Amino acid sequence: MTGPVRVMLVDDHALCRSGLTELLVHRGHMTVVGATGNPDLVVPMLREHQPDLVVLDLRLAATDGLSLLRYIRAQGFDTPAVMLTMSDSDTDLSAALRAGARGYLLKDMEPEEMIDAIGRAARGEMVVASAMTLKLANLLQSGPKLSVRGDLVASLTEREREVLNHVAHGKSNKVIAKELDISHNTVKLHVHHIMEKLKLNSRVEAAVFAFELRSEADSAKPAGDTGHRFKD
Repeated sequence: MTGPVRVMLVDDHALCRSGLTELLVHRGHMTVVGATGNPDLVVPMLREHQPDLVVLDLRLAATDGLSLLRYIRAQGFDTPAVMLTMSDSDTDLSAALRAGARGYLLKDMEPEEMIDAIGRAARGEMVVASAMTLKLANLLQSGPKLSVRGDLVASLTEREREVLNHVAHGKSNKVIAKELDISHNTVKLHVHHIMEKLKLNSRVEAAVFAFELRSEADSAKPAGDTGHRFKD
């Protein structure tokens, strides 16, 4: 990525939009290309501004961030998105990651942590507020048991395992496509097949799956609807 990170903000509290814009622009040296509290304006703004990242409030007056994220995806946009919220609920965290959010950030995070997390998310990494890491770990314990991981991985092709390894390092589809010298659409197809075969719901789960699989292998060695009708 060259130039300042280009961020779009979706939050129905004007003060929050203003404060986050001030933080990202003046302290984070990013560019806020658009900010709105109206979910009906999100798709047109995505189409016009093509941001590197969308920061979505989990709770909006007219809808919720997860429903809005699903709608954005249904309209063909794969712009990375992170959820921003006051909720430290493990249920909300799980729902956000399963919906495909690249991260889950809390509004009471320290400013420097917020800037760092948003920047890393825009560069292709998956981010979770430090205050949520223990809850993320607890959620992961309810995932596939290590004893069945080997069987699931055995169903992957050699190329799918290669793509999974890149996903585990937090790389975006575009970066993976470039490094493997294949098309962006081919990477998307591989990721889709990986999710189906491993019975996962998000890139975060795929990354953790791969990480825990490597950890298991290492230890064996000697000595993660409101009904609103959107307009675009």
